[in-house]
Amino acid sequence: MNKILEIDTKNLVAVVQPGVVNKELQEAVERVGLFYPPDPASQEYSTIGGNVAENAGGMRAAKYGITKDYVMAMRAVIPNGDIIKAGKRTIKDVAGYNLCGILVGSEGTLAVTTEITLRLIAKPKMTKTAMGVFPTVESAMEAVYKTFAEGITPVAMEFLDNLTIRAVEEVHKKGLPVDAGAILITDVDGNLEEDLELQMGALERVFKANGCSDFVRAKDATEASNLWFARRNASQSLKVYGSKKLNEDITVPRAVLPELLAQYKKVSEKYGFNIPCFGHTGDGNVHTNVMTDKNDPHKVEMAEKAIEEIFQIAIDLGGTLSGEHGIGVSKAPFMKMAFTDAELELFRSIKRAFDPNNILNPGKMGL
Repeated sequence: MNKILEIDTKNLVAVVQPGVVNKELQEAVERVGLFYPPDPASQEYSTIGGNVAENAGGMRAAKYGITKDYVMAMRAVIPNGDIIKAGKRTIKDVAGYNLCGILVGSEGTLAVTTEITLRLIAKPKMTKTAMGVFPTVESAMEAVYKTFAEGITPVAMEFLDNLTIRAVEEVHKKGLPVDAGAILITDVDGNLEEDLELQMGALERVFKANGCSDFVRAKDATEASNLWFARRNASQSLKVYGSKKLNEDITVPRAVLPELLAQYKKVSEKYGFNIPCFGHTGDGNVHTNVMTDKNDPHKVEMAEKAIEEIFQIAIDLGGTLSGEHGIGVSKAPFMKMAFTDAELELFRSIKRAFDPNNILNPGKMGL
């Protein structure tokens, strides 16, 4: 079930089967001048069905949102064998409950998706890329939320802390600023050159007002790709700190990012683990990586305790257990930290309404 069934250039809609790979859809719609923005890092192999099941995001989420913002309708089979159509391909639809919204992010616990109708937009004509170098991770985080407060909306606003910068440099030797507390890599897009220059100028002004020591603008696509190299290769480079990585995708309101990273530093010092962080700070989504030795059961146990504290910090700051990776089985025990008993029972009642015999992904999300 991996076919693109329709690309409607008049209504800006695509209809796909769930096995269509994200990158293939992006390329297909771009050939006709359209744009499907959600771009998970796994876009070259993750499917639209999987993206919908996890409500996947990506680096462009800062400006364009995530998967749920583009799902208009779904065809699905519920556990008793009935075929349902949730949503419509109209811009407005307030007839009945929002079943489509319930299915997005449900991790395959409610229905089997067979067809997805997606909203498309016109493709921006130009993109510009820049990198800011900061003395501390806190100053970089200050620059993130102040950028948006100034009315600037970058396509992407990604960060790497010092540990991540050093890991990428050790593995790939790219001449990265290893003494920096953090770097921010950002894209802006639009249809007019002067508009992009205004956005870049505003970004440079805000960055430098918050301690940025070096603001590097990419002159062309090759330089832009070089600036993004560190972010694209961050995750796999962290192996220099340990053979086991406990990777969580915490998300908090942007304004508390400085406090979040400061508290994570204290957790790192408490347990003696390297905890490199990077991610989508444009939408408050931080990939937190507790690095340990997979061959030492005691260290693994301590790392898991550190993760629990990391979750609690995020929740106390008004955040969530997961911004895009989902809950699955591994995070299911922590759902009680984030939701009340009444809220969890409501989730279970929805699960029972769709799947009374609990045959679809039993145990996922703690349901």
